[in-house]
Amino acid sequence: MYDALVAGAWGLLAGSALLAGAALGTFFAVPRRLIALIMAFGSGVLIAAVSYDLIAEAHETGGLLPTALGTAAGAAVYSAGNALLARRGGRHRKRSGGHQPSEEQQPGSGSAIAMGAVLDGVPESVVIGASLLGGGSVGLATIGAVFISNVPEGMASAAGMRTAGRGRGYVFGLWGGIALLSGAAALLGNALLGDAPPQALAAVTAFAAGAILAMIADTMLPEAQEDAHLATGLVMVAGFLTALGLGEL
Repeated sequence: MYDALVAGAWGLLAGSALLAGAALGTFFAVPRRLIALIMAFGSGVLIAAVSYDLIAEAHETGGLLPTALGTAAGAAVYSAGNALLARRGGRHRKRSGGHQPSEEQQPGSGSAIAMGAVLDGVPESVVIGASLLGGGSVGLATIGAVFISNVPEGMASAAGMRTAGRGRGYVFGLWGGIALLSGAAALLGNALLGDAPPQALAAVTAFAAGAILAMIADTMLPEAQEDAHLATGLVMVAGFLTALGLGEL
């Protein structure tokens, strides 16, 4: 039980970065180009963490087949859920410009954005919880990647929500709820996977990794590319190398 509580605390910490980012995006006029650059950096950090922490660990624990199947399944499930929410108005939930529809323009889009935020955040939190199984420690690169990437996600999404006419109560209620859900998902991921065999644990880790990779491509890089333009690739690689360095600490 102690490990599950610790996992929940780590998940809550990582999720709280969304709330911090939302505050920055709500109360300060952060330039869209700066948000895009930070988003590109966060994308690189996440890609490195997925590659060197999640996929590599899943492969070492369970072998190639569970890792490959889990990764493909995670990407497919995330993409299907994202496509469904996109039709209901949740497609541009991480965009800082005028992409998000207002509730008047598309009724139900607020709920779709909220569900999309859940879809984006849960895989990261489950991985944090699973990483503590067996007395292990949470990888600094993984925690750092999730935290760093969550800040620009919260900033961009909150700025877009405000542009679409959504109030501060909605913005902070949403991200506060997601932060709490992140803690709960990490706690449950640790508690429910405690007796899982290595192959099953590898598949779950790879599933989350596949979902995160699809999330980066579908929601983070489009925001970065729109305003960072040709600097996106360079800044993303800087984030990748930063996470690689964190993994060596």
